[in-house]
Amino acid sequence: MSKSLRFSEKWFRRGLWLIALIFASFLIGLGGLVVGDLPKVESPSRIEDFIDAKQAAAARATIKQQAMRLKEGEDARARAQLVYEATRNQTQSARDTFANWLATRRVTEQATQDVELVRRTQALDELKAAERRAESAVEKLDQANLGARQAQEQAQSRLAQLENAAEKQWLDTQKRVELRIFLVRLAFTLPLLAIAGWLFVKHRRGTYWPFVWGFIFFALFAFFVELVPYLPSYGGYVRYIVGIVLTLVGGRYAIGALQRYLERQKAAEALSEVERRQEISYEVAHERLNKGICPGCERPVDLKDNARNFCMHCGIGLFRPCPACGVRANAFARYCHACGADIAVTGKSHAA
Repeated sequence: MSKSLRFSEKWFRRGLWLIALIFASFLIGLGGLVVGDLPKVESPSRIEDFIDAKQAAAARATIKQQAMRLKEGEDARARAQLVYEATRNQTQSARDTFANWLATRRVTEQATQDVELVRRTQALDELKAAERRAESAVEKLDQANLGARQAQEQAQSRLAQLENAAEKQWLDTQKRVELRIFLVRLAFTLPLLAIAGWLFVKHRRGTYWPFVWGFIFFALFAFFVELVPYLPSYGGYVRYIVGIVLTLVGGRYAIGALQRYLERQKAAEALSEVERRQEISYEVAHERLNKGICPGCERPVDLKDNARNFCMHCGIGLFRPCPACGVRANAFARYCHACGADIAVTGKSHAA
């Protein structure tokens, strides 16, 4: 804000900037609702939509069936294992008893005990057969459970293959959906950016500039906040291409603007001082002086040097003596700061 502006004018300008920001905030809110609703033009899809329903249902049914079969088999196997352990313990106990009895018989060597030997041997064989049958039952259950587990794993493998193929199709579809949504958002934001550029070039200093700047802020927000984060990657090609295009366009405009500026400055410095002063507004002149730069050529000048009355770069007068009191006064001021006399410059200024 230039120090040459009136106090009330400064606050009016600040109020107008506030209006611009408020206008932009309402536009941004409305634009956010519109952009947020844009994805709804596409119906959401799920991975299940791309799976063969019959094959997936058959695989899931097999998995569930084999899981139940495996659970029942594990329970039966646990029971059979208990039976096997019991029969094995019984057989081992009988074998120990039989061994003790044999030791006793060798000591006594009674022939009457031959019948008892046969009976005990037969009983031990029956216990051993029962143990083997219990062990065989456990083995059969292990084999059945293994078959159920293998069938379950095969069904899970088929389902995983179906899901992987469906996920690939779903990801391809999602990329196409993201691209369509991006293009819709681009079709919404790009015209706003073009209109904002036109307003910036043509009307940024017009009477209704707060609304112009409010729309410009809204367009920039819509493009760089609402659009750019949703750029589909596709390996980064889109993002880098957009960055390259924006850099080329912005760089070309900046280079052209610099060349035009230098040409304007060169042409302006070739004019007489009276013509140059007519091209410089009162506010712009004081704003540049407050920054320590020449109002004519915009090069730095040492305004604290009391002997410096002209710009050493372009020759325009910066200070001149007041015609009424002779005090060194700002050549771009309308009135003398010492006596208040009218010192408006109508011709080329000279030092006293």
